[in-house]
Amino acid sequence: MRFGVLGPLSVAGPDGEIRLRGEHQRVLLAMLLFHANRPVTTDLLVSALWPELPPKSYASNLHTYVSRLRARLPGVRIDLAGRGYRLQVATEDVDLLVFRDSAASGRSEARAGRPEKAAAHLRKALAQWRTHPLADIRVPALEAELGRLESERLAVFEDCVDAELAAGRHAELAAELQAALTEHPLRERLAGQLMLALQHSGRQAEALDVYRLTRTMLIDELGVEPGTALRRLHASMLRGEGGGEPLPRPTWPICQLPAVSADFSGREQHLAEVTGLLNPGGHSVPVVVLNGEPGAGKTSLAICAAHQLRSVFPDGQLFVSLSGVDDPRDTGAVLADLLRGLGVNGPAIPDDLRARAAMYRGLLTDRKVLVVLDDAVGPEQVRLLLPGTRGCAVLITSRKRLSGLAGANRLTVGPLTDKDALYLLERIIGRARISAEHADAVRIAEACGNLPLALRIAGTRLALRPNMRLGLLADRLEDEGRRLDELEVSDLQVRASLTLSYAGLKTTAQVALRRLGLINTVDLPEWRILTLLDTQSTGSVVEDLVESGMLEPTGTDETGEPRYRLHDLVRVFALERAQLEDSTRERYTSARTIINAIIGIADVAAHRLPWTIPLPRLRGPIPPQPLASDLVERLTANSEAWFAAERANLLTGIPKMSSLGWHTDALLLMDRLSVYLWSEGLYADMRLAYQSIADAAEKQNPRVAARARSVLALLRHCRGHYDNATAEYQASATELAALGEREALAWVHTNLAACLIAVGQSEQSVKLMESARVELRADPFASGVVLRTQIAALNRLGRTEEAARIEAEALALAEDFGEPRQLAMALHDKAWGHVLSGGNLELADELVQQAITLLRSVGPRSSLAKCLRTRGAVLAGLGIREESVLSFREARDIARELTEQPREISCTRAIAAAWVGDGRAGEAIPVLRDCLAKYREMGSTLATTITLGLLAAAYDCQNDTVAAREARAEAERLGDPRDTNTATLLKLMLNLTTPAPEPSVEAAVR
Repeated sequence: MRFGVLGPLSVAGPDGEIRLRGEHQRVLLAMLLFHANRPVTTDLLVSALWPELPPKSYASNLHTYVSRLRARLPGVRIDLAGRGYRLQVATEDVDLLVFRDSAASGRSEARAGRPEKAAAHLRKALAQWRTHPLADIRVPALEAELGRLESERLAVFEDCVDAELAAGRHAELAAELQAALTEHPLRERLAGQLMLALQHSGRQAEALDVYRLTRTMLIDELGVEPGTALRRLHASMLRGEGGGEPLPRPTWPICQLPAVSADFSGREQHLAEVTGLLNPGGHSVPVVVLNGEPGAGKTSLAICAAHQLRSVFPDGQLFVSLSGVDDPRDTGAVLADLLRGLGVNGPAIPDDLRARAAMYRGLLTDRKVLVVLDDAVGPEQVRLLLPGTRGCAVLITSRKRLSGLAGANRLTVGPLTDKDALYLLERIIGRARISAEHADAVRIAEACGNLPLALRIAGTRLALRPNMRLGLLADRLEDEGRRLDELEVSDLQVRASLTLSYAGLKTTAQVALRRLGLINTVDLPEWRILTLLDTQSTGSVVEDLVESGMLEPTGTDETGEPRYRLHDLVRVFALERAQLEDSTRERYTSARTIINAIIGIADVAAHRLPWTIPLPRLRGPIPPQPLASDLVERLTANSEAWFAAERANLLTGIPKMSSLGWHTDALLLMDRLSVYLWSEGLYADMRLAYQSIADAAEKQNPRVAARARSVLALLRHCRGHYDNATAEYQASATELAALGEREALAWVHTNLAACLIAVGQSEQSVKLMESARVELRADPFASGVVLRTQIAALNRLGRTEEAARIEAEALALAEDFGEPRQLAMALHDKAWGHVLSGGNLELADELVQQAITLLRSVGPRSSLAKCLRTRGAVLAGLGIREESVLSFREARDIARELTEQPREISCTRAIAAAWVGDGRAGEAIPVLRDCLAKYREMGSTLATTITLGLLAAAYDCQNDTVAAREARAEAERLGDPRDTNTATLLKLMLNLTTPAPEPSVEAAVR
C-alpha cells in the first residue's frame, strides 16, 4: 500500500485509490505518516484531532478512530507504543520517506565525488513532490513540520543544483535557478548557484547582475550586506576566478554522538516528547532543555533521542560536553572545538568570540544539524552555541531549568519508574539474580532513589561479585542512604552509591581515585594515572577503576596511549574523599608530581622538534621527572603526536597553574608547548595562554610576566599589528633590561628590529642588531636570524655591499651548522642579494628553488611562504608571468592558513599586478586599494610605497592620469631614496603590470 503526503493526502492499495471518510481519519493518518515508524503520543494526536477543545471522551474516541483506520487499511500495522501509537511502514511505501532516503543517498554520492549519481538520487527525491504537502487538509499540529519540509525541499534542490553544476550542466540550470530565486529572493545560496550557472554559460554580465539585485534586496529587506561566501564568489568573478562553489561547506554528514549506553532502558515517554519537540519546522530553531537532578540520566536520554533523530537531521549531530558540574567550559573554547569538528583548521579560527560564533552559524546555514549541549551551567554558556537558521535544532542537558533561555521547551528528567529501575538492574546483573532476590532488588532500587547513575554503580558492584547476596548490598545502601538523606535530597543518594563503590575498591585504587580527583580534567591518558601512584600495579588499578564504573575507556590517542574519562560526578566525589582522607601536604605532593611529569615530558618532546621560533632556547633547570625514562621515551617517540594529543589539556591547565601562583611552572610548560604551536601556526592558542600567564604573574612574578609579554608582542608582529607590536616590544625591552634577562632582551631587540624595518625605521634596526648579535653569538640559529635581519635593514638603507658580505657570512654559518631550515633561509637571502646587486636572475631563481625544495621537506610553512613569494618576484623579473603568479598564489594560500596577514596581502597585491598586465586593470584597482588601506592601517611605510606604485600603473592603463599622478607623488613622499630593496621590488612587480614581451635579465634589474 502506497501513501502520499507531499501533495493532497493519498492512499493507493492493490486495487486502486482508497478514499478515507471523515476529516478525523484523514488527520489521524496524516499524523501517523509524518511520524512513520516512530511513536506518536496520545497527547499529540489529541491536539491534532481537536485543536481547540477535546471532548471528555477523547481517549475512547481516539481508540475508535484508530480501530476504523486499521479496518480501512488492511495489512497496515498501527501498534500501541508507550502512551501512543506507531505506524509501521516500509520506506518505499511513503513518498516522504522516499524523499528523505533518496536525498540522503544523493548527498552520500556527492561526498564520494560522484555528482551525476548524486543528481539522479536528488532528482528522484524532488520528484516525490506533487504540490504543497497535505494540500487538501489542515492540521495545525503539523504546521511547523510542513514549514520545515518546505525548507528541506529547498535545501535538497540546492544540493541537487550543486551536483548538477559539478557535472557541468550549467546552461540547463539557469532558467530553473532563476525561477527558484524569484520565489526565494533572499536565498544567498541560490543566488550563488545562479551566478555560477550563468558564468559558465558565458553570461558573466548577467551573473554579476544577479549579485547586484540580491545585494539590493538584502539591504532593502533586511538591512544587511550579503554573507561572506557570496561576497567572495562575486569578488572571484570580478577577478576571473569564479570556478569554485558559492558556499564552502565541511564534509557532511558529521556525527559526534557517543554510543547509546548498552543498558539504557525506559524513558519511552520522554523520548517521544523530545523527538516531537525537536521537529525542525517553523520559523525558528527548536530548543529543548532536559533538566533534573544529578545522576538522573539526562545525558543518556539526550544521546538516545539524538540517535533516534539522525534521519530527521541528515547533515549531522554535534555533541559538546560543557562540564557544568563545577568548572564550566569557556564558550570560546567550545566554539573552537565545534569549528574544528566542522573542518576549520586551527589558524583559521578567529580570536574574537563573536567572530567564532558567526563562523559557526554560517557553517550550519541551510543544513539540518542537531546540536547536543551536555551539562550546561547557565543560559549565557549556550546562547552563542545556538544555530541561526531553521532546519537545525538544539538539545541541552542541565541541572538547572535555564529559565533565561527564551523560547526553549523544558522537560524535567526525574528518577526512573520502579519497573524501569529494576529492568536497568536486570540488564547489568542478569534476570536470574533479580528473580531470585526480587524483594532485595526492590530495596536496592529504592535506596538508590531510582537514579540511573546510582543504579549503574550498584549494579556494577554486584556484577563484579557474582556470589554477593543482593540483600547484603541492600542493607549497606539503606544504612548510608538514611544518614545522607537527612542532609540533602537526591544528590546524596548518588553520593551514597559512589561511596559504596569506593569502599569496594582496593587500597591502591582508592589512592588513585583520590589523586585523580586533584586533576581538573575528565580526559586523561594512562600515564597520568601511573604518575600519581607509588606502585607498579597500575594495570590492575586501572582495571579495578574501569570495572567499578569509576573510569571509562575512550580509546587511544595519537601516541597509542589508552585514554580514559573520569565522570564529572565521580571526580567531584574523588576530590571530596581526598580532602577528607589526605593531608594538605599529600595533596600538594600529588599535584606537584603530575605537574613535574608534564613539564618533563614536554621538555623532552620540545627538544626533539626542530627549533623555528624566534625566542630564547629552552634552558635552565626543570623539575625532576617522576616517570620512568623508558615511558618518557615511548611517549615522546613522536613529539608532534604527543603535543597534538595533550594540547587541549595543556592549554586548559596552564591558566589554572598560573591562577594557583605557579607562574614559573606555567611559563616553563608554555615555552615548550610553543615550540609545537609555532611550527603549526597555532598563534591564537599561544596568545591566549601567554596572556593568562602575563595577567596572573603581573604583581607576584614580574620576570615571568615580562617574558610572557615579549611573546605577545611577537604574535602581534606576525599578524601585521606593527604599531602595537613596536610599543609592546619596547616596553618588554625596558622590563627585561631592568631584570637582567639578557638573552630574552636580545631576542626582543631582534624581533623589534624586524618590526621596525616594516615601518621604515631601518637605521634604528641596524643599531639594535649590533648589540643583539654579540649577545646571541653562541646560538647558531639565533645568529642566523640576527644576520638575516641585518641584511634586510642594510638593503633598505642602500648599503647593499655590506649586506652582500653578511649574506656570505650567513650562508657559511648555515652550512657549518647543517640545519636545513637555516640553510634554506641563507640561500634565500643570497638569492635576493643577487637580485638587488643587479646580478644574474637565473642564478637567483636557482638558489631560491633550492631553498623551497629544502623547506617543502622540513618546513616551517611560514618560511616556505616567504621563499615562494621571493621566487614569484624573481620570475616576474624574468618575465615568466604564469609561473610567477602560481608561486604568489601558493605563498598567499599558506599565509592565509597561518593568518600571517602581511604576507597574504603582499601576495594578493602581486596577483592583482598581474591582472593589470592581462588587461584587467579595472578588476585589479579595487584589490590594490584594499591592500593599500590595510598597509596604511598596519603602519607599513615600505609596503605602502610599493602598492602606490602599482596602483599608479593600473591607473595609467585606465587613462586616469590624475589618480596615477597623485599615487606616484604620495609614493615619492613616503619613499626613502636609499631603499634599494623597495625600489627593486617595485620594478619587478611593475614588470607584471606590462603586457610587453619577456624582458632581458638586465632590463629586469636595471
